[in-house]
Amino acid sequence: MLYSVHIFMTERVVCMTKILVVSDSHADEWKLNDAIRAVPDAKIVFHLGDGEHEARLIARRYGTKFFHLVQGNCDWGSELPTSVVDIVEGKRIYACHGHTHLVKYGTADLVAAAKENNCCVALYGHTHNPVTEYVDGILLFNPGSIKQGCFGTIDIAENGILPVLRNLP
Repeated sequence: MLYSVHIFMTERVVCMTKILVVSDSHADEWKLNDAIRAVPDAKIVFHLGDGEHEARLIARRYGTKFFHLVQGNCDWGSELPTSVVDIVEGKRIYACHGHTHLVKYGTADLVAAAKENNCCVALYGHTHNPVTEYVDGILLFNPGSIKQGCFGTIDIAENGILPVLRNLP
């Protein structure tokens, strides 16, 4: 802290949480592991379905991170939820695979589900196509398929949200 007799200056600490978002690993444990190693400062990992088996293995391996796993249409016999809601740095996040919201045909149902849950972010997969866009004030974020080398990060702070689509090297 810098100070003088008359003036006190303090630094304002801004809390920020980095989230890793992956989807559609389709049994590719190696690429899923590579994505986690590429973003070591991610505290939270969302796996958006179609890869429950390897997602559970990776979650056990990285016990210091918090994992959200949802069921995808290829996770046969899964007992995972089809969607989850989390609050990160005061921002509500809705996460699903997307097949139950028919995201291959549009995002209106996904946006409605995010709004019903008072969320400002909606994470989804299923299409294997990376997307980051705002619709009716909701950030829609699809990391693409990690099996194809696509993933994403979202930095969340009290003063904003920064989504980034990424590729494995």
